[in-house]
Amino acid sequence: MLLGSLTTYGTTQLVEWSKRRETRRVRWDEAKLDAYAEYVGHVRAVIHANVLLYEVSAGIRTIPRSEHDLSMDLTEAGVAQAIAFERVMLLAEDDVVNAAHSVQEATAAIGWQARGVVEGTLDDWRRLNAAAFAAINRFHQRARADLGVSGRFEGDQHSARGLLLPGSRAEG
Repeated sequence: MLLGSLTTYGTTQLVEWSKRRETRRVRWDEAKLDAYAEYVGHVRAVIHANVLLYEVSAGIRTIPRSEHDLSMDLTEAGVAQAIAFERVMLLAEDDVVNAAHSVQEATAAIGWQARGVVEGTLDDWRRLNAAAFAAINRFHQRARADLGVSGRFEGDQHSARGLLLPGSRAEG
């Protein structure tokens, strides 16, 4: 009887420990998913702010906002992206962190041209944006692997969809 009681107690403790461990794993996966999604959302906001500033300063688009206001919007979006990046750094595994670093570098390069810190043509602009979206795709793939999501979307099929960037004036 004592052996049966000890066996029952031990089994119950193992089951409870396993449940707690699974609950912690799910909680961390949920936190990671939130962090990854928030980060990508802020990255997209920064890219959008860069596009507006670049198009207005290059005379591609006119909107009822000054370049200064657009630059301030970009600064605010950049701060939010940096904070979201730090959250990814706290939660992610190495492959995801490295991919996020690549995204940070690629979006910074876009920002430098949008702000006029670096000179470049529209073709240069397109290459910078293509590189950023490729980095975002790598981040997505690494994040999906970290979260245990199956399937792939990298490669020619996904990237062939192109970017939503303005054509050159000569293409018109």
